[in-house]
Amino acid sequence: MNAIPSRSLPGQRKSRPQQGFTLLEVLITAVILAIGLLGLAALQTAALRSNDGAYMRSQATILAYDMLDRMRANREAALAGDYDINLSAAAPSGGSVADEDLQNWLDDLQSTLPAGDGAVDCPAGAACRITVVWNDLRANGDTTASWIMEARL
Repeated sequence: MNAIPSRSLPGQRKSRPQQGFTLLEVLITAVILAIGLLGLAALQTAALRSNDGAYMRSQATILAYDMLDRMRANREAALAGDYDINLSAAAPSGGSVADEDLQNWLDDLQSTLPAGDGAVDCPAGAACRITVVWNDLRANGDTTASWIMEARL
């Protein structure tokens, strides 16, 4: 059998078979795409951490204002120092309105924030200071975070 010679038209080049360049281009593209996807995953992780930290700060703000509202509702007791409590102190066990407010507030801190705790300091004639402390390990790697609010009754 005689093979028929291929003829090319005038002005056309004969095509040469490719020898592996396409495979190399695909591998380089896959590496670039993998690096891009890893960067996107890192960006998503950072965004989740920031959102978690922002959520915890929002909850701390809400809880601090909750205590301030409780103190304003019972202003005489707050000015007398009945609401003063230190960090890591046991919840008061008395039956007064201030003691019940502090018990409820500390319970809310524990249930809302991880390792949530709080302190209230209301010196006579000065602004009251409400401190909220929680474990912020998930958000920014620190072990504790705090939010302090000062306000006059």
